[in-house]
This record gives sequence, structure tokens and C-alpha cells, in this order.
Amino acid sequence: MIVLGLTGSIAMGKSEAARMLRRFGVPVFDSDAMVHALLAPAGEAFAEVAAAFPEAIVEGAVDRRRLGAIVFVDAAARKRLEAILHPRVFLAQRRFLEKAERGGARIAALEIPLLFETGGEKRVDHVAVVSAPPEIQRARALTRPGMTAERLDAILKAQLPDSEKCRRADYVLPTGGSKRALLRAIARMLRDLCERPGGVWPWPRERTDMADA
Repeated sequence: MIVLGLTGSIAMGKSEAARMLRRFGVPVFDSDAMVHALLAPAGEAFAEVAAAFPEAIVEGAVDRRRLGAIVFVDAAARKRLEAILHPRVFLAQRRFLEKAERGGARIAALEIPLLFETGGEKRVDHVAVVSAPPEIQRARALTRPGMTAERLDAILKAQLPDSEKCRRADYVLPTGGSKRALLRAIARMLRDLCERPGGVWPWPRERTDMADA
């Protein structure tokens, strides 16, 4: 089974690309949704995150804006958070891929926003990056609840530049134009992938404990 890494900077259109991949029958793991589940009050990581970042807890729940404000400006805090979350996300990804393989999937995708930043490209066969012009990206991001120009700049500073992600990708999926253009690009990519052999899956069992989700 081929493992595709789907990534891209904030507001570049990863969710739309993931929806289209699912339309083609490709199972897609949503790493960000997994993090949301882990941070929920009943989530597996809640107690540990609350102990490490008590200032991010508001009315018994993790305030992701507060947590983000902390870790985006403090590298040591970001490492602490990653050490809590990444092994759990990594294990969930393994279980997802095991299920996809049992279901006979030829290709499975891991949607990982910080794929390059966390070394995740080592755990996939090929990488697809979603990309749009910076003015479109910025306009999209600033429509999000709670987003400010200052917070967006801090997020972008913590991420690898879009140009570098595109340079390192096997496929670049344009999300600044029509949905039809993106759908065609995904179809071309999948046709190409179906002609390629898999490589990294199954991961060695001992890698489950790695922290680079």
C-alpha cells in the first residue's frame, strides 16, 4: 500500500483536497482532528496537557487559542506539547493504516499540517503539498474566528515557507483557482501513484513510540 503525505501551510486548502481524495476512494487520516479529540476534556491527552499548560485551561477545557499563543512563541513549550501529542497521533496513524490495508486500499493518505516540520516525510512514500498564492492564503486565514494578522504572522513563522514545501514535494496541488482544477490535479496524481510501488508501509513496530507525528 502506498502512503501519501498530504500537507500545506495554514489556509492553503488541505481540507478541500482531503475531501476530494475521499471522493476518489482514498482513505484519509486527519491529524488535526485527532489532536482535537486528544485535547477534548475526555481526551486521552487532556490531563497531561492541563498539567503542563494550566494557563491554557478555561472552564475545564483546553483553549486552543491560548495554547497556540504559548507554543508558537516558545520553542521549549512547543516541544513539551509535541512530546505529549505526537506519540499518540503516531499510534492512531498506524491503526488507521492497518485498517486501510485490511480493507484493500491501494493508496492511503495522512493529512499532516506540519509534515516537513516534524520529519513526517520519512514515514510516507510520496508527499503532496496544497498551495495557493500568498494573498489568497492570507485572506482565507484572516476570516477564521479569532485570527489576527499578528497571530497569522506567528503561525507562518513557525511553518516552513510554502515555496520550500513545494520544492520538496512530489506533487503540488493548486488550490488558488477552481475546484475543478484541483480535482484534475488530484486525478493526475492518483493515476501516477497507481503506477508506483509502495515502500515505507508497514512501519516497523518499534517506530510506534517515536515522537514525530
